[in-house]
Amino acid sequence: MKGNIQEKEKRIRPDGVEKVTGKIKYLTDLSFPNMLVGKVLRSEYPHAKILSINTEKAKQIPGVHAVITHEDIPAMNGFGLVTPDQPVFCVDRVRYIGDAIAAVAAESLESAEEALRCIEVKYEPLEVLDSPEKALHPDAIKLHPQGNICHKASYKKGNVEEAFKQCTYVIEETYELPRQMHGFIETEGGVFVPDEDGDITVFAGTQHGFKDRFQLSRILGIPETKIRVISSPMGGSFGGKDELNIQPYGSLLALKTGRPVKIHNTRVESVRAGIKRHPMKITMKTGVDANGKLLAHKVNIVADKGAYTTLGPAVLDFAVEHAAGPYMIPNIDTEGVLVFTNNGMSGEFRGFGGNQVTFALEGQLDRLAERLQMDPIELRRKNLRKETDLGPVGQMIAPTDGASLVLEGVSKLMNTNRKQQDEQPWIFKGTGIAIGMHGGGLGKGRIDHAGGRLSLAKDGKIEISFGFEECGQGLVAVIENLTISELGCGKDDIRIVISDTDRVPISGSSTASRTTNMVWQSLKRLKEPFMKMLYEEAAELLKLPEDEMTLGVGGIWLKGRSDGPCITYEEMARKSEKELSYTTNFHFPITPTPDAIPGAHFLYTFGGIKVDVEVNGLTGKVIVTSIDHVISAGPVVSPNGYVGQIEGGGVMSLGYTLLEEAKMIDGKYASENFDTYLMPNIVDVPFDTNVYAIEELAEGDEYGPRGVGEIGTIAIIPAIAKAVHDATGLWINKLPISPEELLNHMEQKGMIPWVLNKM
Repeated sequence: MKGNIQEKEKRIRPDGVEKVTGKIKYLTDLSFPNMLVGKVLRSEYPHAKILSINTEKAKQIPGVHAVITHEDIPAMNGFGLVTPDQPVFCVDRVRYIGDAIAAVAAESLESAEEALRCIEVKYEPLEVLDSPEKALHPDAIKLHPQGNICHKASYKKGNVEEAFKQCTYVIEETYELPRQMHGFIETEGGVFVPDEDGDITVFAGTQHGFKDRFQLSRILGIPETKIRVISSPMGGSFGGKDELNIQPYGSLLALKTGRPVKIHNTRVESVRAGIKRHPMKITMKTGVDANGKLLAHKVNIVADKGAYTTLGPAVLDFAVEHAAGPYMIPNIDTEGVLVFTNNGMSGEFRGFGGNQVTFALEGQLDRLAERLQMDPIELRRKNLRKETDLGPVGQMIAPTDGASLVLEGVSKLMNTNRKQQDEQPWIFKGTGIAIGMHGGGLGKGRIDHAGGRLSLAKDGKIEISFGFEECGQGLVAVIENLTISELGCGKDDIRIVISDTDRVPISGSSTASRTTNMVWQSLKRLKEPFMKMLYEEAAELLKLPEDEMTLGVGGIWLKGRSDGPCITYEEMARKSEKELSYTTNFHFPITPTPDAIPGAHFLYTFGGIKVDVEVNGLTGKVIVTSIDHVISAGPVVSPNGYVGQIEGGGVMSLGYTLLEEAKMIDGKYASENFDTYLMPNIVDVPFDTNVYAIEELAEGDEYGPRGVGEIGTIAIIPAIAKAVHDATGLWINKLPISPEELLNHMEQKGMIPWVLNKM
């Protein structure tokens, strides 16, 4: 790996050795005495009335301890992070292929599966609304009482129609983006352990343990204090485990039987019931004057929600917010609609709507540059926001020149173009660039609390506690690095406590590229009060002045001394009778603009991409041969984690661009396993992959490092599309890029006959 990060100190991540040796126990690896196996019966149809449910035969299967339906739910029969409109168990209607009808707990997997087969459900199939267009038809059946529109969002400024009249060139295109699977290796699962007093401990992967606890409380009809959620480590999420999935069923079965219950989805169950990236159809009309100045931008977004709300409204809001990206356009008219269908559930996914809309936006810029006969970088430079300009929806944001910095970084990389003539005349090479921005945190008008705690435990360990989850993103390394840096202690002096609702403060969710920033801000607030607390206690125990003390490796040291600590942390913990602990609570920074649209952000990261591709004129296959990332996200906290996040995000979007589509036919998945759903593997990842970090923040910026979990997924998509155009002349409007479409285009241009004549 080249780039500018390799010079930084790289600690091995705290969970690294356990993970690479296979010693770590994920939550689905746990077992308990007398544990039962749980399974969930899901719908046979994407849309149908339920006429009857008969569970009597299933209850007679040897080894079966419980068979439950909607009649066994003590309280609310619904869940969802925004709106609890997804039934735990359906009562009279199913709306997608993953809807749950019943669940069983049995002594063995075989008994549980046999019980599912014995549950008799009679359906009356209904019309399948398998596209937003069908669902929006005036005569379409209503999927919910309010109709088939889940959410609308918009942003307007200026007079777009008048501005188009002043434009020299106008480009209008429609871009189609597919449904994508998260592709985590560990499917949804967990173990649910009841106590004799009616409490329950939930060991299940999620991105927000406290939110799970809240939702489970409403379903189970018990106080949150009786529910303990232990939510990591887990084998990947990328947004796919942000919603409840198997938690309600495992909890209900455990409380019903009084025994631990494990549920672990098969891949097919995960595909059918799990959430995916929102498919979108985006129509953009963009105009410029003769000098390349953007004057007008009109955007229409239609997103396929699937059957239930999930976090869909926030995804649409995010797409609307980022529809103009880092460009200053005086006249904007953006409208979006989120439509209920009978397709698979759409929800949170790395990039959160920014991937789709940036593909369209950057495609517009490239097409306009061609029309203007202008360098695409120069066109972007002419229209780029400046450090103190307002944000993309007219809101005040933290001053940043990140957009310009990544564009100039990409511009410099263009001077090291790797594109060379190939000896094989059927290989066509191209280069593409793109830039993007991504708002961190949940945004304006949304509860986005955070916090942490520093404590000196009784065994002398400095405990740093957060309510975040480790879902593979390297959070524990970030916490370790920042704690050591801020306190000056050693690696062996600290203990990280996360993702256990009984042991940690509420810190908000591990999502929205917010956790690194929240850990940094927490430690800034915790550091001084906690250190003062330790100095005061040490001064009292040792009868020494506080102002001569400093925290160090192993304990508290006297300034100017190098012969060892004057008191170790272990000694202090043993001798002190006080509770040496400090907790902080605060909110993620939000824009102060009072009338900003819902979800508008204050802190942004920026990313620029340069890619090189090869297009095979005989097969239509596209191979990405190099990827350069230029990222502006503030100081790098964990070098290995930073590179891993950016490179991993880039590969995920490489798959989205070239290979992946969770295609649905009549409301059912065409691919239900990874043998037919193609994702990138190691041979698809170019060895020539580089990450360049821009760590400088604007003068006076006190907000610290931004998260990088999502920015690496954004600009690579349009950059690959532009590189394919550079190689073949074909503008890409629909993903994944079709080899057949490329072959047809090259044949029509006469490229293939020319190649064959040269062979």
